[in-house]
Amino acid sequence: MTKKISIIGAGKVGSTTAHILALKGLAEDIVLINRTEGIAKGIALDIMESMPVEGRNVKVYGSSNYSLISGSDIVVITAGAQRKEGMSREDLLKINSNIVTEISNEIKKYAPESIIIIVTNPLDAMAYLVKKVTGFERNRVIGMAGVLDSSRLRSFMAEELKADVNDINALVLGSHGDSMVAAVSHTTFNGAPISKMIGNERLGKLIARTKDAGAEIIKLEGSSAFYAPASSVVSMIDSILNDKMKMMPCSVYVEGEYGLKDIFIGLPVALGKNGAAIAEQLSLDESEKEELILSSEKISKSIKELDI
Repeated sequence: MTKKISIIGAGKVGSTTAHILALKGLAEDIVLINRTEGIAKGIALDIMESMPVEGRNVKVYGSSNYSLISGSDIVVITAGAQRKEGMSREDLLKINSNIVTEISNEIKKYAPESIIIIVTNPLDAMAYLVKKVTGFERNRVIGMAGVLDSSRLRSFMAEELKADVNDINALVLGSHGDSMVAAVSHTTFNGAPISKMIGNERLGKLIARTKDAGAEIIKLEGSSAFYAPASSVVSMIDSILNDKMKMMPCSVYVEGEYGLKDIFIGLPVALGKNGAAIAEQLSLDESEKEELILSSEKISKSIKELDI
């Protein structure tokens, strides 16, 4: 059966996601949707023309017509205004809620059986909005957050320890924002607690850098990150399409898990062909529990500002 991925938004994150998907051959059909049709068509054509060189038989299409997403296994939402220097992810709430509402209605119309991955910020609130507008089951609406944040933390820790990044396991939960929660109690280096390798003061600085990682890139480059977010999305798609049930931290709708209800928040989930299944509740230390509650309160505040 042909696997089809549609990406809404042909900006840097969307186009890079499409390129990585094509390089890996994860889907036979990739669709890029963008308001400016020429941009979507040009990027799609450029990627597809590279496929013979890569030895991949992948078809890439670009359009402004949402009917092309029909039959998609997964739809990725990357469209929306991007952060500028000095802006928080929450500053984008009102701007992007209208864009995401429009997109959600189109997905509901043309790809009602799809799994949706949301990248648009503020991510947790946008994921909540997508679920409310589409009416999809909670396992089919997933926010990309913790995969990216955990990767950033692993990268910084590997740099600190001058170690192989594959020897480090890190877990970042909660909001995709300033209140994200680094679950240090579940972070290890070669199976040993990270606290035995990195002192508390230095560890705190690495966590702070992770929380500020997106802003750091904006300050240096002048635009939002896209390589790491795209790679994070592709890793989620891989697990879903190939039913790997890989454990990843993602933003999901909670119905009592961790004592939380009616919000999207980053938790450990298993990603497979049916979407996201929330994993068995982790044992967090008291400070991590408190941070998760504070993070949920901040998300709830953003959700209340949505006009739904």
